[in-house]
Amino acid sequence: MVHRYKAHPWHGISPGEQFPDIITCFIEIVQTDTVKYEVDKETGYLSIDRPQKFSNIIPALYGFIPQTYCDTCVAELTNKALGRDDIEGDHDPLDICVLTEKDITHGDIIVKARPIGGFRLLDKDKADDKIIAVLKDDAIYSDYCDISQIPRRVVQRLMHYFTTYKNLPTDSKPRTKLTDVYSADLARDVILRSRRDYDRVFGGKAEPSAK
Repeated sequence: MVHRYKAHPWHGISPGEQFPDIITCFIEIVQTDTVKYEVDKETGYLSIDRPQKFSNIIPALYGFIPQTYCDTCVAELTNKALGRDDIEGDHDPLDICVLTEKDITHGDIIVKARPIGGFRLLDKDKADDKIIAVLKDDAIYSDYCDISQIPRRVVQRLMHYFTTYKNLPTDSKPRTKLTDVYSADLARDVILRSRRDYDRVFGGKAEPSAK
């Protein structure tokens, strides 16, 4: 079946044999997109989530890690870090940003990337972590092993995007809140936890991994 039909990006693509050190990611949107695309969970095809009405432009490749899910295991880390017990996962696959010096012109592609850190983000009190990664074998970014090595302005640009991209001019307060920037080691822990959440919720339901 998997050889006759396109695999579902979330359930039908393997996160990779070197997971979580090197990860196969599905990219939905790129820096030049003026529309936010998102995979339709039922069909696996890209759909238009919303046009970008304001000046927010994603400063990296953006997508998710196949066969991951943000639920109790991921939320546990956020609750522990913030001294809370009421935060839940956002019930989506784990988001990932991939830094590269190449001009990638469109999404709906898979890439291999190495996690170097992440953002602990809250979206309406739900854990919405963003893993930061570098494109495998990238001419510039592949030399970085941890987010602490990335130029400060690159990290600030990412932080600004994720703390403003959902805001509207009529909002009295930000819709998202960034509480922490974490290291590559913690990013791998978040990724492994999202895989445990996925196995618990979708165990036995995933399609065979595409070759």
